Amino acid sequence: MRAAARVLGIKMLSLGVRTREEIDDALATIIGERPDALLVLADRLFLHHRTRIMDFAAQDRLPGVHAYRELVEAGGLMSYGPSYADMHRRAATYADKILKGAKPADLPVERPVKFELVVNLKTAKELGLTIPPSVIFRADEIIE
Repeated sequence: MRAAARVLGIKMLSLGVRTREEIDDALATIIGERPDALLVLADRLFLHHRTRIMDFAAQDRLPGVHAYRELVEAGGLMSYGPSYADMHRRAATYADKILKGAKPADLPVERPVKFELVVNLKTAKELGLTIPPSVIFRADEIIE
């Protein structure tokens, strides 16, 4: 991401967060730095505190692309990432095989196969952004 930001001439601020308190510290740092966008990576801590983070993003008018669809449902602009629902279903089939006697070491390792793009047009409108038709066409879900 740093290399892409450099090529695009975008200032990147990377903040490590491990606790709820550090989320508040990071949000305070973001206010001081005043970035143009927000990227929230996949972490259960961010998922758990999504309402707080997305309320902050809305208040400070920060568009963002996030790892979890739940952040878009909470008001984020868009998300792109693996379908966690699909991965949970796949995990259930593995649990079923193991409970029926399969050895875990004999089961193949799988990567996510289904990825989802979720776009929140309501948020885009509130931010004064126009989402290109090509992105809307590719979206798996549109929130209006």
